[in-house]
Amino acid sequence: MAIQRITQNMLTQRSLGSLQGALGRVARLQEQLSTGRVLNRPSDSPTDTTSAMRLRSSLADVKQFGRNASDGAAWLAQIDSALTAATDQTRRARDLGLQGANQGAMGPAAREALATEVDQIREGMITTANATYLGRPVFGGVTAGGTAYDTTGTYVGTPGAVNRTVADGVKIAVNVDGQTAFGPAGNSVFDHLAALSTALRAGNQAGITAGLGSLGVDLDRFTTTQAEAGTRQKRVEYAQQAAGDDELKLTTSLSSVENADLPKTMVDLQMQQVAYQAALGATAKVMQPSLMDFLR
Repeated sequence: MAIQRITQNMLTQRSLGSLQGALGRVARLQEQLSTGRVLNRPSDSPTDTTSAMRLRSSLADVKQFGRNASDGAAWLAQIDSALTAATDQTRRARDLGLQGANQGAMGPAAREALATEVDQIREGMITTANATYLGRPVFGGVTAGGTAYDTTGTYVGTPGAVNRTVADGVKIAVNVDGQTAFGPAGNSVFDHLAALSTALRAGNQAGITAGLGSLGVDLDRFTTTQAEAGTRQKRVEYAQQAAGDDELKLTTSLSSVENADLPKTMVDLQMQQVAYQAALGATAKVMQPSLMDFLR
């Protein structure tokens, strides 16, 4: 039976190797406590590093979806506010038209006053139609300009959808075309208000009646457009909430992969420190004096 000879050098090297390994474990745990992370470099765990990179990529996408949804919700909220104002203005104009239709109680001066107020409503309607969000007209389509309508009530926007990606493969239009909301050129609410004003000044009963009918159509269009925009706003709000939930889930998953369990790490560090001190004591006892010690 072969007997392996254990030399002093072998004993020393093995003891130093064991001590170095124990000290390395202590240093690694100390680093985890100081950084709060178990992944401080890819070599700590290539598998977990790959998982963390994928989670971070997904988290970045979800955060962007959330920002897109927030931006879209702001667009649609501005549209809802503008359409509510337009509806109120149109109703007021119809009330004035109904007053003007009562010719027995209205003289020229009174009709002039009504027509002047209708003109003011028309100017206010143009301002409403030029409502903006972050400098972009919400009824102007994809126009590069700052307004959807000029001062005469002529549409100067560029028709087109302003989309926001609120989930993977899901896009929602967050604008409303001005001509869809306020009517096409020649048959818009601005044209109807101008016609009503002219009819009031002239005391034209047929013109006033026609204007009231046209404004009724405008009111229906505002209501329909606002309902459709409200439906999209609900979708955006749901997407925003879903993005927030997904962000929380991904953040939790990433934390479980990257972050250290501090209480457990502290206990492990204390155990490794005790083990290292014990190894130092045991090595000091096992190591025998060398020949050089005897020659001193």
